[in-house]
Amino acid sequence: MKAISSAHEDVKWKEKLRDGTTVLIRSIRDSDMELERRFIEQLSPQSRRYRFLGSVKSPDAKLLKQLTHVDHVNEVAFVALIADGAVEREIGVSRYSAQSDGVPCECAVAVSDEWHGHGLATLLMQHLIDAARQNGFSSMYSLDAVDNLAMRDLAEHLGFERSQDPDDATQVLHTLDLNAPTA
Repeated sequence: MKAISSAHEDVKWKEKLRDGTTVLIRSIRDSDMELERRFIEQLSPQSRRYRFLGSVKSPDAKLLKQLTHVDHVNEVAFVALIADGAVEREIGVSRYSAQSDGVPCECAVAVSDEWHGHGLATLLMQHLIDAARQNGFSSMYSLDAVDNLAMRDLAEHLGFERSQDPDDATQVLHTLDLNAPTA
């Protein structure tokens, strides 16, 4: 992982995926509302269901503002971008959020369907985990659909523990102790 910038609100990395494709991973910006809208809309219905645990076809302005206007401590989000002609296209996003007084933070990751299996979710989550540790969080968790096998495998690979959601049999809880030694 090669850091390009160290400003907390505008961190950037250039990363190589398994197939050699170079992507830019950077902090999400307030100005990324349209980029994020296009990304969510191009996800398959199943990928949107896995990301939002419900049906979101097109995000409204309130959701887009919530997803793109982050404080970079209690809320952090990173987008993965590739060049698509003269513009950048978002192909993945990871984020965490927490109550200002909360010790655990909730995380999520989504990758464009055509970019599944390239290692992008792992890279996005590794940067997110590092940011959560740097910002003093002791644990991270994710609520996921029980049939989301890709998230199950990713969470296991990253060291998350899996348990059944006690409130909803259709969901599982993945939890990571951020104070545990890293492999």
